[in-house]
Amino acid sequence: MGFGSYDESEQENQNIDADIDDDDGVATGANDHDGDVEFEIGASSDELIDRLKDIKESDAS
Repeated sequence: MGFGSYDESEQENQNIDADIDDDDGVATGANDHDGDVEFEIGASSDELIDRLKDIKESDAS
């Protein structure tokens, strides 16, 4: 068989199971969570900017 060839008998024997029940789905609202997220960075903005400058300078060298 060359490129793009196929066995026509395989194409005729394909059965698609289209019997879909609504009960088979996933209840997406079943796992909703309400809450807060808090981050504790531990460094000031100035310290982070200074660190970024140091990283950029070391990458440029």
